[in-house]
Amino acid sequence: MCQHTPTCPTAAQPDREAAKPLTRSEVQGWTLLCNGVLLFDDTGELLPDGQIIAPHRPVAATGAAA
Repeated sequence: MCQHTPTCPTAAQPDREAAKPLTRSEVQGWTLLCNGVLLFDDTGELLPDGQIIAPHRPVAATGAAA
C-alpha cells in the first residue's frame, strides 16, 4: 500500500504508528495511515485485518514524590 521511499512500517510491525498519514478526520478523531492502520486520537487502533488495539496513551503521574 505504501509508496513512500523508504517504505513506511507495515501494519504488522511494532512501529506501525510511524507510517505517514493519508487522511484525517478532526471531527471524528481518527487518522488513516498509508499502511492501512486507522489511528484514533485516544491512541487506539484498528488494523487492516480487523484487529483492535486498545488505547495505550501513557498514564500521567499523580501526586508529589515523597
